Amino acid sequence: MTWEAILASLHLVAILTAVVFLSSEAALCRAEWMNAAVVRRLARLDMIYGLAALALLLTGIARIVWGAKGMTWYVSQPLFHLKMLLFFVAAILSLRPTFTIRKWLKALDGAGTLPQPEAVRAVRTWIMVQAHIIPVIAVIAVFWARGM
Repeated sequence: MTWEAILASLHLVAILTAVVFLSSEAALCRAEWMNAAVVRRLARLDMIYGLAALALLLTGIARIVWGAKGMTWYVSQPLFHLKMLLFFVAAILSLRPTFTIRKWLKALDGAGTLPQPEAVRAVRTWIMVQAHIIPVIAVIAVFWARGM
């Protein structure tokens, strides 16, 4: 039981870390606030968010493989598959902001240019879509935990 609690705790920490850093990205990614420091901070936040998402995936896999319920139980649950689908949708959606923010950082370091307001608004939209998918995953997890 202790091992299950450790795995669940690590998974929860990864979830909360991802939510905090994605929320920070969403709050900071605004055209009216854009300057060199913000571009650098966005790149750092995005990297931490990516690492937290990776930790979330790895701790989830650990729970499936070494957790008390076992892989057979997880893969037989329809809500598990829905959660995984939404997780991977959010992960795929995160690629565009990540690549764009990296491009902004490269342009800033190379030529000293800041992103255009339209580009900032577009990236913020992609980030916000991800930020709205994550609570849906949490709601699914609540129903799943209650035996639905």
